[in-house]
Amino acid sequence: MGRTTGQNRSFLFLQGPHGPFFQGLARMLGRSGAKVWRIGFNAGDSLFWRDRRSYVPFLGTFEDWPFFLSDFLAEKGITDLVLYGDTRPVHAAAVALARKAGITVHVFEEGYLRPYWVTYERVGSNGNSRLMDTSVAEMRHALRNCDMDLPEAPARWGDMRHHIFYGALYHFCVMALNRGYRNFRTHRDIPVVREFRLYLRRLLLMPFLALERRLATQRIRLGGFPYHLVLLQLEHDSSFQMHSPFATMTDFVELCLHGFATGAPSHHHLVFKAHPLEDGRVPLRREIARLARAFGVADRVHYVRGGKLAGLLNHARTAVTVNSTAAQQVLWRGLPLKVFGDAVYAKPEFVSTQGLAEFFNSPSRPDSRAYRDYRHYLLETSQLAGGFYSANGRRQLLRQVVDLMLSPEDPYDALRNGNAAPRQQLRVVR
Repeated sequence: MGRTTGQNRSFLFLQGPHGPFFQGLARMLGRSGAKVWRIGFNAGDSLFWRDRRSYVPFLGTFEDWPFFLSDFLAEKGITDLVLYGDTRPVHAAAVALARKAGITVHVFEEGYLRPYWVTYERVGSNGNSRLMDTSVAEMRHALRNCDMDLPEAPARWGDMRHHIFYGALYHFCVMALNRGYRNFRTHRDIPVVREFRLYLRRLLLMPFLALERRLATQRIRLGGFPYHLVLLQLEHDSSFQMHSPFATMTDFVELCLHGFATGAPSHHHLVFKAHPLEDGRVPLRREIARLARAFGVADRVHYVRGGKLAGLLNHARTAVTVNSTAAQQVLWRGLPLKVFGDAVYAKPEFVSTQGLAEFFNSPSRPDSRAYRDYRHYLLETSQLAGGFYSANGRRQLLRQVVDLMLSPEDPYDALRNGNAAPRQQLRVVR
């Protein structure tokens, strides 16, 4: 029998998604009998952790961090490490120490099957996920006794406003209340003050940006021309920084425009779709316009701000990305997909191996049956219905994830060994 309580378990939380999700998760783990600790690195971390008795500020430098953490793990008898993303420097160092000490690592990330799922894994996420080395044949074998009906891929991310609000609040605290954390250094490449201003600007301009986005999308949908869709990402996102061959998003844009100008039929258009959280720190719109003029295709290139993807995908001919999770919606619709970075869905059954010019001219289609099995596997293992940011999303997520964290098997092993718990049916999270 697997463990069903938190007795004799001690969980250490590091940095989580902006907002109260980690606090709620810790509270429920505490009710299961586990001990819970939190190490905070700045005033934003402190804001979202109400229990002062279990909160420990780290006030040293990054060079001090491994020694501080090693002592803490031993002193508190930590059995489990919980974090959001595994690539930021303090997390990568913590994961390495935890593995050496035999500590179970619980990694949360945004859902591979967004918008109404989040990702929970133990070895690592994105390019460090066990999915990277799991073939479709192995997934099919693990699914041999599963007959779950697959839910449709939703088109709307219901808690975007909450996400932006908590991000702005977090960065305000780091900007204005961080005097006690004088050695804190953000893992981003811009000052916290600027990041807060970008969040605040995005939050205030949301109604105007939404109108602009709808108008741009409508012009494309009513244009009557075939088009290819480029899924842009946040240049500072860890998936792009750590698991792609590009130094900047502009490098990727230039490659796409060169391939389009070289290979696409002259009546086709190219649409660049920005990430929903794109905040203007990188002048992508200006760079796209400049490079489109240089390649002589300015009259066939479009830019659309973030927001819903479905309206554009429904009429697209193909899609191109570095390693965006939005590509899962592309594959769900059976559209040809070209990927340049490491991604959990970059399986030979789904992703084109053609050169980009050839891909734009005569794209190969994915094996939709294989992708359906792949998606089924994710929904039985690492993808949990719910969200980090809205209250309803957190409640739905907490109903499932605590039992998974207390299980002696990670979700992939549990399915393979026939011990996977039945999953909650998807409900709309708003």
